[in-house]
Amino acid sequence: MKNVIRMYLGAAVLLISCFAANAVAEAPHKYNVLVVMSYEKPEANPWCMEIKDGIDSVLADSSAIDYLYMDTKVDYAGGNQKAKDAYALYNKKRYDGVIAADDNAQKMFVVPYLKDKTETPVMFCGVNADPATYGYPAANVSGMIERGHFRESISLLKQLIPQIGNVGFVVKESPSGAALQKQIESEAGSFLADVVAFEQVKTLQDIKNNPNLDKCDAFFVDSLEGILDDQGKVLGNIEVISFLTDTYGKPIIGANNSHVFAGALCAVVKTGQEQGIGAAKKLLAAMQDTPVADIPITKNFEGKRVINLTVMKDRGLRPKPITLLGADLVRTTQ
Repeated sequence: MKNVIRMYLGAAVLLISCFAANAVAEAPHKYNVLVVMSYEKPEANPWCMEIKDGIDSVLADSSAIDYLYMDTKVDYAGGNQKAKDAYALYNKKRYDGVIAADDNAQKMFVVPYLKDKTETPVMFCGVNADPATYGYPAANVSGMIERGHFRESISLLKQLIPQIGNVGFVVKESPSGAALQKQIESEAGSFLADVVAFEQVKTLQDIKNNPNLDKCDAFFVDSLEGILDDQGKVLGNIEVISFLTDTYGKPIIGANNSHVFAGALCAVVKTGQEQGIGAAKKLLAAMQDTPVADIPITKNFEGKRVINLTVMKDRGLRPKPITLLGADLVRTTQ
C-alpha cells in the first residue's frame, strides 16, 4: 500500500512540475523593447554582436525585444528610410522602452522622432559625440557614451615596440569618425607617442600612397567597416587591416577585439557588451518607474589588454613577460 501511495505522490509531483514548467515557459514578457542599431546585423558587424549580447544578458528574461538594423556603415544614405521604418514599428507596437545604439541612430531616429516627443524612455549607447550634440540628456533620454582607450592602447604598443615615436589614426569617414577625431585632439597631449595623422577615408585608394600615412611609425584603427575597394565592394576589418599591413608594413593598434583578431598587433579594448549592459540596465530602471531625469549619462570604463600572438611572432617581437601578464593572447582569424 505504501508503494502505491508513493507512486501516486510521485506522479502528482511530476504533473505539478510539468504544469509549472509550462506556465513559466508560456509566461508573457513584462516589457516590449525596441532596439535600433545604427549598423549591420551581428553576423556582419562584431560591434553590433557585442552590444546585442550585452542587452540580451540584462533584458531577455523580462522583455520581448525587437531589433532593427539601419545598415549605415554600408548604406549611409539609406539610414533615414530605416529610421522611418523604426518609427513605424515603434508606433505599431507601443513599446515600453527603446535602446538606440551608436551615433547615426541618434541623429536619424531618436532626435527627429522620439526626443521630447513621447514619454517612452529611450536609452542610447555607443555614442562617440558629445551627448549635447543631440540635446542629451532630454526629458525621456539618457544613456551611455563610448570612449576608446587610446592612451592605454598606445602605452601597450610602446611596451611591445619601445622605439615607436608616433602614430597615425585611420577610420572610415563618418559622423563617428569625426567624433573620434575630436576625442583624439582633446587627449593627444597625454599620449606616449605623437599623433602625426588622422585620416578619415572612404576607399582603399584613400589609404594607398597617402603621404600623411607614410610619416607614421604605427597606425591606430577604429570604425573601419564600410570602406570600399577599387570595385566598390564593401570591406570589413580583416580586408582593411590586411591592406594597411601589405601597403605600409607598420604595426597596427586596434580599438576593439575584432580588430586584433583581424590582424592588429594589440589593443586595450572597449567592449560592446559593456555598452549594451549599461543601456539595458538604465532602460530596465526607467521601465520600473525610475524617472529618466534620475538616470545619469555615463561612459564606459572597462578595458582589457589584447595581444595578437600571430602578429607578434611575425614581427619577431620578444616582449618582457610582464607585458603579457594578464593580457588576452589571441591569434589572427583566418
